[in-house]
This record gives sequence, structure tokens and C-alpha cells, in this order.
Amino acid sequence: MRSIYFVSFALAFLISFIATFLVSRIAVRRKILDVPDTERRFHEGPVPQLGGIAIFSSFFLVTLAIGIFGGYLLNGHIPLEALMGIWIGGAILMIGGYLDDRYRLPAKLSIIFPIMACLAIITSGIQAVSVHHPLTNAIIELSPLLSGVIVFLWTMTMTYTTKLLDGMDGLVTGISAIAALSIFALSLSPQVMQPQTAILAITFAGSLLGFLILNFHPAKIFLGEGGSTFAGFMLAVLAIISGGKMATTLLVMGIPLLDMAWVIVQRLANKQSPFSGDRKHLHFRLTEIGFSVPQAVLFLYALAGIFGGVGLFLQSRGKFIALIILFLVMLSIIASLYSVLRAKGRTHE
Repeated sequence: MRSIYFVSFALAFLISFIATFLVSRIAVRRKILDVPDTERRFHEGPVPQLGGIAIFSSFFLVTLAIGIFGGYLLNGHIPLEALMGIWIGGAILMIGGYLDDRYRLPAKLSIIFPIMACLAIITSGIQAVSVHHPLTNAIIELSPLLSGVIVFLWTMTMTYTTKLLDGMDGLVTGISAIAALSIFALSLSPQVMQPQTAILAITFAGSLLGFLILNFHPAKIFLGEGGSTFAGFMLAVLAIISGGKMATTLLVMGIPLLDMAWVIVQRLANKQSPFSGDRKHLHFRLTEIGFSVPQAVLFLYALAGIFGGVGLFLQSRGKFIALIILFLVMLSIIASLYSVLRAKGRTHE
């Protein structure tokens, strides 16, 4: 059984890598490019988008071949309906991403596609049956209605976390890969032992890392709207089907989540749209104090990897404490950044 994980990863990696070249050519031919601006410029010239299509195509083909034709997914706790829900949700995000990258859809229209993708997940039967109380470790059973609400809010939150985080070469791709690898390891732990979830997670990680080769700085292709939303969408779904292991995913994605919340608060305070583009994100601030783009990205990789690794060895109460520590780390980073920027006279930006 262990060899199937390597095969799934290797196939996904290879297909994603090849598909990235093909998608890049299509994006260039159709002029679906990210043109640098003066506000968030990190690349010298236009860069093709639509990278999410390469990741989704790789994930879909490998899970179809190994999961369905190979019979490695449907003999466990993941029914065909759930797998179909993941595929349909991903396809919806690819369609919405293509339209957004090409026509620059307004936020009130682009949000329709993540909502539809989340609804596809819920109607496919994927649900959060129970949650663990963070202090007592007691299991709290959820009603179908409450489960649907939690799954919807969780999936939308994760989808928009990676969407808003996507502002630097390789950032979303790498952190999402770290999260997928953490869920893979968690799925094979003795207390979980879900080999089917492990296959989905390692396949997704392979798809991301195959794309990362051309997405790391200096990026030859970007995720685009479809890729940035699909990353968070998949992590949300993997966390749910791995037995509601949302806390582990939160530990990996905690810094991006807190960064998103902090940036949205600042934008609302300045009477700006929460979806507007600016340089208030943590990764931009890191470059303002002297980090290069690769250094800023690797620093955030390290934080995600450390907290994700810690989460593998903790139970509910320990993870709750780790989340508090993560929050304090984020506050310390923000305080340190503002101290340095204030000394440079740049906190007004």
C-alpha cells in the first residue's frame, strides 16, 4: 500500500509540471497575463496566469486513474459522491478563475464561483460529523444543519485565505503544499489511519510542488484566480474528510489566516474594500524591512512547517494551546515590523 503514495505523488508532480508548460503557452496565446503595476510590483514584465488549471488537471487525472480505475479510493470512507463533489467544486473554481483572469470580474461576481464550489461539497455528502472540545477533548456531535453551516463557512474562509494571500511568487503554492503534506502525515498516524485521505493529500501535494518549480521566484507563471482559490478549497476539504482535523490545518495556515484578518480590519478602518489590493500583507511588510522575495517566502514556509509539524504530535488541547502561541507569534511579528517601519518612517504606507 505504501508504494501507492509514492506513485500518486510522482504522477501528480510529473503531470503538473508538464501541464504547467502547456497552460503557460495557452495563457500567453490568449493574452491572459498579469501585468505588473506600481502598487504590488514584484515581477518585471507580464506573467501568464491560469496556473490553477495545471494543478487541478493533475489532481483530477491522478485521482481518477488511481482512485477510480485503480480502486484505491472507493474501498474506504470516501464514497464516489464525495470525490465527485471535490472534482465538480474544483471545476467550478477553474471556470470562475478563467473568467476572472481574462475579464477581471468584480468581487460581487467572482464570489459566486467559490459559493457554488462550497455548495457542491455540501451536497455531495461531505460533512463535519463532530468536533472536539478544545479544553476537555469531549466529542460534540453536530446536527446536519449545523454541519452544513460549519462546512460552508470553513471552506469559504480557507478559499479566501489563499486567494488573498496570493501576492508573492510561490507563497500560496508552497504553504499549501506544506499543509497538504501535514494532512498526509496526520492521515497515516495511528489515531487516524485513513489511507484514502492520505492518497488525496499526497496527490494534491505533488500537484502543487510540480507547479512550484515554475512558480517560485522569479515566477514564470502565476496561480491565477482559479489556482489561488482551489488551494484553500482543497485544504478545507482535506481537513474535513480526515476526521475534522481543522486544528492541524489552522496551525499550518494560521499566519496567513491572521494576516488576512489583520489586513481586512485595516482596509475596513480605512473605508476600503476588504478585497482591494495593497501592500499591507505580512509578506509585503517583510520586503519593506529588507527581506528579499525568496527570503520572505521561505520565512513564511518555515513558520508553516514548524507549526504544522508540531500539530502532528498534539491532541485537541495541545493544538488549542499551540494556536494561542501562534497568535502571540503573529502579534510579535506585527509589533516588530511596525517598530522597524516606524524607525524608517514608512508606517504610513
